[in-house]
Amino acid sequence: MLVVFAAIGLLSWMDAWMKSASLAVGAYSALLLRAPIGFAIAAPAWLASGGRWPARMILKIHLIRGAVVAAMAFLFFFALTILPLAQTIAISFIAPLIALFLASWLLGETVGRRAIIGALLGLVGVMVILAGKLWREAMGDGAPLGIAAVLTSAVLYAWNLVLQRQQALVAKPLEVAAFQNGVTFLVLVGFAPFFLQLPEQAAWIDIGVSAVLSVSGALLFTWGYARAETQRLAPLEYSGFLWAALFGWLFFREPVSGATFAGALLIVAGCWVATRGASSKPEQVVV
Repeated sequence: MLVVFAAIGLLSWMDAWMKSASLAVGAYSALLLRAPIGFAIAAPAWLASGGRWPARMILKIHLIRGAVVAAMAFLFFFALTILPLAQTIAISFIAPLIALFLASWLLGETVGRRAIIGALLGLVGVMVILAGKLWREAMGDGAPLGIAAVLTSAVLYAWNLVLQRQQALVAKPLEVAAFQNGVTFLVLVGFAPFFLQLPEQAAWIDIGVSAVLSVSGALLFTWGYARAETQRLAPLEYSGFLWAALFGWLFFREPVSGATFAGALLIVAGCWVATRGASSKPEQVVV
């Protein structure tokens, strides 16, 4: 759980760098150019550690998750160009709640009472935050489109959490990171003649840093999801708002309101309730 919490922090930091890059060259170009950098980091390390071409069933999981991640990430980073970082992540917090029930349906995991209570507490915290923001702020130009994008991204992210659990049980973290970046690039590159915008030096730095953070977070996520059930780890996603509030303020001077603090307390309480007690043994761990 601590490893996944750290992964969420790294990926929230990555979101800040990607928001800066997306504002400069657009979400599509930032994501497309980040993917080969991430692949160049992960693939050689995977091969050097004895990595081999995966079996057909494992490859199918890699391909499905890579495609889901490509669509999910594009919609999320597009939303970041319109909405504040903390608000975007707050709206996306419907994902862990959806993931709990997807895990039950697809993986056969039993959804415990604590997991449901924790997820609902976190969701209430998010609603408090959004209510405070909507009370104080008018919806700017493009905000409804940004909210629709992040809601769709959240549904895909819930599916991604379940796929991540399946993937973590059959593949090493470096293999997962390599295929995720490689498949994401292949899914997106066909649109390059129409949407690719080459960045200036500052945006290249943003993209490069985000690639390093993305691979690091993916490695930690895979390691953690191989050792605990989705229902135990998914509510930890709510802690991402705390990181987002911090990085949103540090990078973009986005303010944090009283409603934000109240909602954050509920989010932390939800994480604590959902993750108490011993987790059940994973079906099989491949490390």
